[in-house]
Amino acid sequence: MELKDEDIIKNNIVPYLSLSIKEIILKMKTQYFKGLEEIRLRSGQPLLIKVGDKDYALDEQGNIEEKLKRGYVVSAEDIYRSVASISDNSLYAFEEEISRGFITIPGGHRVGLAGQVVMKGHELKTIKDFSGLAFRIAREVQGCSSEILSHIYPRDLEPVSTLFISAPRCGKTTILRDVARNLSMGTARGRGCNMVVIDERSELAGVYRGRAQMNLGPRTDVLDACPKAQGMIMAIRSLSPHALITDEIGRREDIEAIQECTNAGVAVITSIHARNIEEAEKRPLLRELLATGAFEILVVLSRRRGPGTVEEIVRWDSLCCG
Repeated sequence: MELKDEDIIKNNIVPYLSLSIKEIILKMKTQYFKGLEEIRLRSGQPLLIKVGDKDYALDEQGNIEEKLKRGYVVSAEDIYRSVASISDNSLYAFEEEISRGFITIPGGHRVGLAGQVVMKGHELKTIKDFSGLAFRIAREVQGCSSEILSHIYPRDLEPVSTLFISAPRCGKTTILRDVARNLSMGTARGRGCNMVVIDERSELAGVYRGRAQMNLGPRTDVLDACPKAQGMIMAIRSLSPHALITDEIGRREDIEAIQECTNAGVAVITSIHARNIEEAEKRPLLRELLATGAFEILVVLSRRRGPGTVEEIVRWDSLCCG
């Protein structure tokens, strides 16, 4: 049974907040928990929440304020106490995650980190003197990919390579999770598939202490925090997948790895940031990849009727030959 938004936030997010902010969130009216996407703490600035496309400030009584200056002002102590909770009072134990700019907490939720960046040569070593925290609420919406599945998994055939084209915050990560779960479990259209999720930014699976917090199905392996290109090659060599899922391709090495996978007969289901097919084709690397026919299906997403709105499902052969 899926938890309600209010329960998710109270059970998985609130325990990691400073006492003052914890009390404010618990005073919020139930209606504002639904669709809450982020809780933002910035030292010396108002406490903000994002609900849908709107930012609101919260005052000390948990009331919503559209005028941000009326919100409770987050203190350096609030940041310090929250970071201590998130890291179990041991920043050293989370050094690798901190160097990637976030920490994952139970439930698969991510806390983005802002502060003074410490470099070692050309690499980001860590972040210290934290000044901002972004609690991003991760959600599973089981069944949200049902409109698309018949295109990705034709009856009695193998999954086909699919590219999701989506502007930020249009629900692509949530849909990719549900695609992984459905293909792994099997559907009325076909048997369950061996899936590998290459989760470079730890968003798809939400791995916490070695265990995926999201339900990706019984036949899914996860390569957490693994660069996409390296993960794709590793997977086809050692994990025998029917299909791979990853998020937000864009580098030359990603393109080359996708071609190697599809040449090996392994479907790749992934995404890029663009508002539509025309905008996607303006990116030289992607235009080059599309021209090879690596992707059979293109799916365009938007927020027009809420995150995950399917605007268009197109077969690449009909687009390039029509």
